[in-house]
Amino acid sequence: MESATRSLRDVRYEPDDRPPLLLTAGLGLQYAMIAIASIVITPTVMITIAGGSDAYLSWAVFAALLVSGIATVVQAIRIGRVGAGYILVMGSTSAFLAVSITALEQGGPGLLASLIIMSSLVQFVLAARMSLLRRIFTPTVAGTVLMLIPVTIAPLIIRKLYDVPEGAAAATAPVVAGITLLVILVIALRSAGVWRLWAPVIGIVSGTLTAGLVFGIYDSASVLEASWVGLPEQAFVGFDLSFGPEFWALLPAFVMVTLVGAMDTLGDSIAIQRISWRKQRSTDFRSIQGAIAADGLGNLLSGLSGTVPNTTYGMSISIAELTGVAARSVGVCVGVIFIVLAFLPKLVAAIIAIPGPVAAAFLVIIVAFIFVFGMEILLHDGLNYRKSLVVGVAFWIGLGFQLDWIFPEYFQGAWSDLLANGMTTGGLTVILLTLFSEAAGSRRRRIKTGLDANSHARVDEFLSGFSAQRKWNEEMSMRVRAVGEETLNILMGHKVDGEPEHERRLLLIVHDDGGAADLEFIATTDETNLEDRMVALGNWAAGGSIEEMPLRLLRHYAASVRHQQYHDTDVVTVRVEAAPSA
Repeated sequence: MESATRSLRDVRYEPDDRPPLLLTAGLGLQYAMIAIASIVITPTVMITIAGGSDAYLSWAVFAALLVSGIATVVQAIRIGRVGAGYILVMGSTSAFLAVSITALEQGGPGLLASLIIMSSLVQFVLAARMSLLRRIFTPTVAGTVLMLIPVTIAPLIIRKLYDVPEGAAAATAPVVAGITLLVILVIALRSAGVWRLWAPVIGIVSGTLTAGLVFGIYDSASVLEASWVGLPEQAFVGFDLSFGPEFWALLPAFVMVTLVGAMDTLGDSIAIQRISWRKQRSTDFRSIQGAIAADGLGNLLSGLSGTVPNTTYGMSISIAELTGVAARSVGVCVGVIFIVLAFLPKLVAAIIAIPGPVAAAFLVIIVAFIFVFGMEILLHDGLNYRKSLVVGVAFWIGLGFQLDWIFPEYFQGAWSDLLANGMTTGGLTVILLTLFSEAAGSRRRRIKTGLDANSHARVDEFLSGFSAQRKWNEEMSMRVRAVGEETLNILMGHKVDGEPEHERRLLLIVHDDGGAADLEFIATTDETNLEDRMVALGNWAAGGSIEEMPLRLLRHYAASVRHQQYHDTDVVTVRVEAAPSA
């Protein structure tokens, strides 16, 4: 109740509200200034390490800003089923750094573009069929792969750390990187609120000033030569459609990172929903589908334009929570500012010229957050014995193959190219072990039926048989059967306006989880959310209408009810636990 009261007090502008123009522009500029360093530094690191030309670098940074702006606007305004409908700032993602640099070194920009385009299609499939892929696309998989990303990026950070001009003093790299890292950590650890959000920007500025004023390694000439307004020289060479061995060796790694990026977007879109409304709401998975589709659109545009992929930035949630402003118009303003900045070459050149040790220190902070975010996903989902074993084995297999610790003499040629990436080997391992763990558990039983008056008898007979097979006592069997009956009543009792008169279908899956029962009702979609309706119920003693009775009974018998609404499917998961013994 306390958290609900706090939300009611803190949210000044909800997504549908229109704050004053000056406030919208001011917040849009704040979002943009905090995010622009990450958007520009990521393609800069990628291309400089891979040995790309200055012309290609300028083009990739221009395209990254342009694509980030378009994707941010789409996230905010939601075009059809694409976009979350919330402030979700999009920008370049460092998660793709390792595989993108490998692609550039092995096949150039054409190979990189083809891989990004192909892997972006995975996000569209995931967004459209999220309800079907939820058992493979799990928090265990995403958390493990996220923890492996710093392992793959670490060698790149080391290379960038020593990226200083010839003849520079020996202390240049350690001093510049140390000051950058120290400033970021001091501000982040000692400050709160808005200052914490600005810590990376202040650290980058401090490190860059040290590099330029003390050691003279900041390339100010390129900044002075850049024009204030203009377009970069077109340097993208097209696509590699030969689909050679390099393409097939790197594609699994790109797909794996794309899936992880989708999980990151999923987490951000859940978080932004929670802090954008005064009154608590259940998670809208249709908005999540839209967010992932917009993420896929951003990656597709990144591939078509020859730049690094992008993803949602978590700072969107932090700023919206701090300011209490969650209006979509702010997200549109941020996207427009990104697009305008793309046509300001002098500002972009000033960021590109940031010295290597400064960028390396900044990346240390980024990969640290990526690793911890992976841990948070795993801990939030819950780590039992099986999940811990799966995560531990998958992580160390990924680490071992990344560092060539595991029988490198037996994996040569195409196998070496495929398994040399820790995210690929670790990700495939965690997926296979997760699927095996599910298959090795207690068997799930299922029944398909229509959502009509005849389904009650079929479902009750099915649940009675399952209870007898599990040898549950009469009280537990009664609770399970009651949950089945009341959930059916709820699913059949609400017809969407304009819904055609065709038979709605239901798939019921029941699973024994250590004496408790998990019932999963999968049906064609409805517009009402059971979680919201159950929260809106008064106390049991307060009475209520006849229509509310199935909801009240379900709340009485169920330990938990979770309703995931997708565009084409409703998934209602109900957990039933035996009543505690007296």
